[in-house]
Amino acid sequence: MSGKPALSAELCAAAAHAAGNAEEGVFHSIFGPGGPAPAREASYQVTIQLGYLMSELNAYYDAFAYTPASGSPGKEPPDHVSVEAGFMGFLRLKQAFALAAGSEAESEIAREAADRFLQEHLSNLAEPLSHALDHSGQRYLELAGKALVRRTGPARKQVFDLLDQDAEKAEGCSFECGEA
Repeated sequence: MSGKPALSAELCAAAAHAAGNAEEGVFHSIFGPGGPAPAREASYQVTIQLGYLMSELNAYYDAFAYTPASGSPGKEPPDHVSVEAGFMGFLRLKQAFALAAGSEAESEIAREAADRFLQEHLSNLAEPLSHALDHSGQRYLELAGKALVRRTGPARKQVFDLLDQDAEKAEGCSFECGEA
């Protein structure tokens, strides 16, 4: 281990703010159908080939025996940020476990898969989602979005920006309702 704390001060602040402000209605108004910050990778694709995207994600998950609860009723789809971020954590855990077990080859396989998944999927979701969350009026979501982008880096391919770039330059531009 590197000795670095697992959680940054920013994530701790986000969690503390969420504890006092997060509500189911806020979640659905921001991330739900038609909301201004979709949590699905497909929403940010310039060209949508949903079947291909779902097949590719499921192939990744199957190859590493990752079984998120996304197939159950009421659970998130395979391209949801929570599922993709969970998969990254799962791959990093597999990488660390293989290293601890003395299997450098298996660790390298997990590392390469994580790096490729990050580049091909999670970073391309994280950056535009974080950009949208900057205008949510919810400080914990802004902080969490920024923390995710710090971990993924910028999008590696062209993504669809849901916010009109001219509108965001307007003073007071936000999609919040009432006082934040």
